[in-house]
Amino acid sequence: METAAITPTLRWTGDSIEIIDQTRLPAELVLLDVRDVASAVDAIGRLAIRGAPALGAFGALALVVGVDEAQPDSLDAARELLERLRHEIGDARPTAVNLRWAVDRTIDAALAAQELISASTDSDNGSAGSVAELRRRLLDEALAIGAEDAKACAEIGRLGREVLAEATVIATHCNAGRLATAGIGTALAAFYAKAAAGEPVRVLAAESRPLLQGARLTAWELADAGIDVSVVPDGAMASLIAEGEVDAVIVGADRIAANGDTANKVGTLAHALAAADAGIGFYVAAPTTTIDAAVPSGSRIVIEQRSPDEVHHAGGQRLTPEDAKAVNPAFDVTPARLITAIITDAGVLRPPYGESIAQALAEVEPAGSGTGRC
Repeated sequence: METAAITPTLRWTGDSIEIIDQTRLPAELVLLDVRDVASAVDAIGRLAIRGAPALGAFGALALVVGVDEAQPDSLDAARELLERLRHEIGDARPTAVNLRWAVDRTIDAALAAQELISASTDSDNGSAGSVAELRRRLLDEALAIGAEDAKACAEIGRLGREVLAEATVIATHCNAGRLATAGIGTALAAFYAKAAAGEPVRVLAAESRPLLQGARLTAWELADAGIDVSVVPDGAMASLIAEGEVDAVIVGADRIAANGDTANKVGTLAHALAAADAGIGFYVAAPTTTIDAAVPSGSRIVIEQRSPDEVHHAGGQRLTPEDAKAVNPAFDVTPARLITAIITDAGVLRPPYGESIAQALAEVEPAGSGTGRC
């Protein structure tokens, strides 16, 4: 069987997107070949592909799949298609900012380039050649997003190793590794960097309910890489932190507000509260693309509500009484006051986050760049 060390989370094959079906891990490694929009949206919705940066890279490539599937016969038809896909793909999951950001960036960049070509050549906007050029521009932008994320992950890993230099036993929640990005990960990148440098590291991976992405995915990829990892029930992590068994906590993020409030997999807030009470560092690791400067605080972040069946059932069996209801938020918001630092590709950001975030975004995104993040 192939391992995660040689199997990328997502890959453009030339005419489709190949992804690891993360719902099948760790029992089996299954690769999906995504060739149509319905399959792409389904993969996003059922978490076959997940993790904010990975969703962005995947969503951008899904636009190319959509154009290939529909085969619009004019540039006007292609524009109409892309505006539909902007919402159909971009809004497939509401909390992770990278998905809509990447879709908007890819569409806007491709259309802007096409307009420049049309204006300079006075070409026929209805020609098949124009559609082919638009498709090429979409693919170039989508591939660039993936490459940029891989580079950002490497820098986050480098900085994370520095920040966690004195920490050996480190807790994490959900999955913020290679399976969640187009690179080596965000929070987990720090572990990879420490291991590569020969530094001792032991990871405590919270289960991360309701879909156990910490137990299934984080534990799988760290064990596959030879890194010491132990799975901890979500409800047990606070007591381990309180007992002094944890040196630091580092997690990823699905959306970071302008003031530093951070949305991550539900259960993260409990770990942050425990870390604050114990006086240990609680760190968020994410690329600057995960920062949504248009959202002033965490109270404005939309929290995805998933099916109650994910709480009621496990392994095809119902665990709860038939008359019992279930509440299943996919994320919670950790207030900025509980976050020691935010480790990004633009540097390590510290309080006051309103200032450090604004400065970081200004450095990576010059005014008027139009990436759609702000």
